[in-house]
Amino acid sequence: MKIGALAKAAGIAVDTVRYYERRGLIPRAPRTASGYRCYGAGDLTRLRFIVHAKELGFTLEEIGQLLAIKSGGRTCSQVRAVAQRKAEEIAVRMGMLAKMRATLLALADQCEQTADGDPCPILNILEDYHE
Repeated sequence: MKIGALAKAAGIAVDTVRYYERRGLIPRAPRTASGYRCYGAGDLTRLRFIVHAKELGFTLEEIGQLLAIKSGGRTCSQVRAVAQRKAEEIAVRMGMLAKMRATLLALADQCEQTADGDPCPILNILEDYHE
């Protein structure tokens, strides 16, 4: 199948397929005599794997690791370790997002109590923020 059909079947853009090829996540496709890339069912399976892994929050580097583990014999303990690390990262991010949400809600409450024409507390915080 040509790259457009592959991309459509995987639910991604053609440029994304090319990018994954450049990154080495999918093998370079052989070309027809007229220069078109020619993909097979295995390429579509691999792309769907990549798409699903991205949906679970894995980075392209992590996906490369998973693909290497998969092609090397599917060591479940290695995959479990990668998944557990990702789950921990997600938990940390969820904590950070909860704090961000609480801060934004508190600022929104301050804004609600601020009269029109007075300086906006949210804009002031954003302008004065130094890490």
